[in-house]
Amino acid sequence: MARGPRYKVPRRRRREGKTNYYKRYKMLLSGKPRFIVRKTLNYIWVQVAVARPEGDHIIAAAHSYELVKKYGWKGGTANTPSAYLTGLLAGFRALKKGIKEAILDIGLHSPTKGGIVFAAAKGGIDAGLQIPVGEGMFPSEERIKGEHIAAWSKILREKGLLERYFSRYLARGLNPEELPQHFEEVRKKIIVEYGG
Repeated sequence: MARGPRYKVPRRRRREGKTNYYKRYKMLLSGKPRFIVRKTLNYIWVQVAVARPEGDHIIAAAHSYELVKKYGWKGGTANTPSAYLTGLLAGFRALKKGIKEAILDIGLHSPTKGGIVFAAAKGGIDAGLQIPVGEGMFPSEERIKGEHIAAWSKILREKGLLERYFSRYLARGLNPEELPQHFEEVRKKIIVEYGG
């Protein structure tokens, strides 16, 4: 605990570990919309927001559970393929509202090379948004399609552990080894719906 008369209590959201106000201030100075990516244990949210004096105004948004409800996605809702598809969905919706460019806002997530937040950004870029991100930060095309998940499930099947690790996939009627093909089907559905 800090001591002394000059100690300043940080703002509530900083104390709770929710907002880095310095990063937020720098992003707001750019004057561009923000492509916001947030990840929890089970879901991914992607929003395109414009800063206003009264608070952020959300222009377009997408949630990874929408993939399950609207597009028949049977895979996980917090992995790399679902992050890409959620970013793609949010990107198309932002374009429909007239947003052409945005800056990436990953909040307090660590900027890890090939991470889920960059998979969502890749989805937004593939939709047609201009988001300045270094090419080396994106996951490989194989990871975006879920080929790493399919390969791992093949190993688990040989060991007899597939049911233990992929029970949700199997309950939804998806063989994890067929995830890359299923990914392509869902991606085509999204592109067709938004006229890409």
